Amino acid sequence: MDQIKYVLLDLDGTLTDPKQGIHACIHYAMNKLGLPLPENTDLDWTIGPPLKQSFEVLLDTVDRKSDAEQALIFYRERFADVGLFENYVYPQVKETLHILKNKGYVLYLATAKPQIYAQRILAHFELLEYFKYAYGSELNGDRTNKADLIAYILQSEKINANECVMVGDRRYDILGARHHHIDTIAVRYGYGTEQELDNAAPKYSVQSFNELMNIL
Repeated sequence: MDQIKYVLLDLDGTLTDPKQGIHACIHYAMNKLGLPLPENTDLDWTIGPPLKQSFEVLLDTVDRKSDAEQALIFYRERFADVGLFENYVYPQVKETLHILKNKGYVLYLATAKPQIYAQRILAHFELLEYFKYAYGSELNGDRTNKADLIAYILQSEKINANECVMVGDRRYDILGARHHHIDTIAVRYGYGTEQELDNAAPKYSVQSFNELMNIL
């Protein structure tokens, strides 16, 4: 890790726990479609991958892609004003980001969540100041693939992949970074299952966010 200068950080399941807001907005969207889900439906797997793909899985309809697009519109009706703040910061995140920045690491957010929402979430929880820039996807679906997003960050910031490390809680983070030969740190407290992360084979794993300092 001696050569690492840049730390790419996932948002959902890594810096903050968005479960309440995401679950509530999915239920809201499905209700508006006339396809309500049982209250006890397991939706934790929807936290991390592109949301449109998750709706395609949830929708048992003839035209899943079209319905998924409409579901996404309904989801954002609630998420844009309410759901994004139904969220909380994991323990030791703010303190650790402060230390990392003071030690000279340059931090970038790298989330599949739309950038416009991600930046508002970081600002709301007073985390935005620790990042050089918060990168995310576009509302039209561009850069929801983590490998595409990382490529965009590397190109935009003109930084070398061998000077970066990616921190995230799902296989999408690990595999997306590996596509660019970037070392990875998996956080085990998020929404990736043990089996999922073991199969993705990150270089390092931590059980709490402040353990990053033991590696970096």
